[in-house]
Amino acid sequence: MLSSKLFGVVMIDYVVCSLTYIFYLPTRKEMVGKVASILTLIGLTIQTFALGLRWQESYEMGHGRIPLTNLFESMVVLSWLIVVVYVVTELKFKQKVFGAFVIPFALIALAYTSFLSDEIEPLVPALQSYWLHAHVATCMLGYASFAVACGVSIVYLIKERGERTGKSKDKGFLSIFPDIRVLDEINYKIVAIGFPFLTIGIITGAYWAHYAWGTYWSWDPKETWSLITWFIYAAFLHSRFTYGWMGRRSAILSVAGFVSVLFCYLGVNLLLSGLHSYA
Repeated sequence: MLSSKLFGVVMIDYVVCSLTYIFYLPTRKEMVGKVASILTLIGLTIQTFALGLRWQESYEMGHGRIPLTNLFESMVVLSWLIVVVYVVTELKFKQKVFGAFVIPFALIALAYTSFLSDEIEPLVPALQSYWLHAHVATCMLGYASFAVACGVSIVYLIKERGERTGKSKDKGFLSIFPDIRVLDEINYKIVAIGFPFLTIGIITGAYWAHYAWGTYWSWDPKETWSLITWFIYAAFLHSRFTYGWMGRRSAILSVAGFVSVLFCYLGVNLLLSGLHSYA
């Protein structure tokens, strides 16, 4: 299918894009950063077109469904949303350094699809519901936001360690990183955006479960891990407002939350069985 070939082109673009962002850190040349940003926008444009094309292909095959219904498609959409959230973050905060730590997440997600079937198949009965669109789309938006927040947190931890050891005062690549207070604020804002989407995703998933299986919650492994992930990010926000946890503690919680996201999204599918095994 043409859409799958285009996803391959996007993958190559993100490889070059990631390397360019990484090269930008030690060189600190504005032109290198601009090239990386342009490559990101090119990849995002092609990926957007490819997603629309896959949607059209499903209609041509008589299935007529949004490309969100299997692991291949959800990984592609997750990759796309990570880049969307990243681009908004870069434009909003005028920081290109995050690209070296975020775009690789989008690349890995897209590369993982190389090991999955790209066939467009009819939906199983349990997936034939509009709740599917609401549930998966909101979860993916939350996951993408957390991926970007994780990248920002990694930058924070590197910068903070550099300040403790005195290395950030040198003229090395750490000097191009934003102030740790700025990094902490960006991390918080992105998590604060992603958390409501995850919450809505869990709620719509519960309604969908009731529609499909007659129960709102069955303690399926993926349901359980999604709840664990929710509690980690709830703790991130609660501890910030109640106990004043900021900086390093918040960054560690943000990274831990994204590790939980990865296990919830992929680890459960690979290691555990349950109602979500079809994904």
